[in-house]
Amino acid sequence: MQILIGIAEGGADAERRDYLIHGVRSELLQLDVDAVEPMPGPGGTLLVSLGGAAEALTQVMTALRSWVGRNPAPRAVEMTVGGKKLRISDASLAQQDRMIDEFVRAVRVP
Repeated sequence: MQILIGIAEGGADAERRDYLIHGVRSELLQLDVDAVEPMPGPGGTLLVSLGGAAEALTQVMTALRSWVGRNPAPRAVEMTVGGKKLRISDASLAQQDRMIDEFVRAVRVP
C-alpha cells in the first residue's frame, strides 16, 4: 500500500516546507513502514510505502495527526490512498479520530 502525503503550514516558505518534510519523514521512518520518500517538485509531499497492515496505516495517521496539533501555526495534512483522500487540519480530536477510523476502514485491503 502506498500513501501520498501532502503537508502544509500557514505562512511556510520553501525552506520551511523542506524542513517540515524532513521532520515528518524522520518521524514516519520510526514507524512500521517500508519506505518514506520525498516527491520531486515544489511543495511538501511524501510517498509512504506500507506492507499493507491496517495497524501500520493507523500508526502513520496517528503520527500525522499529532504533527498537525503540535504547532500554533495552522497545519494540514492530506493523505491519498488509491482514489480516497483524507484531510486533517483544525478539526477537534474526536472529529479527527472518527475521520481516521472511517478512512482506514475505507482503504483497508480485504
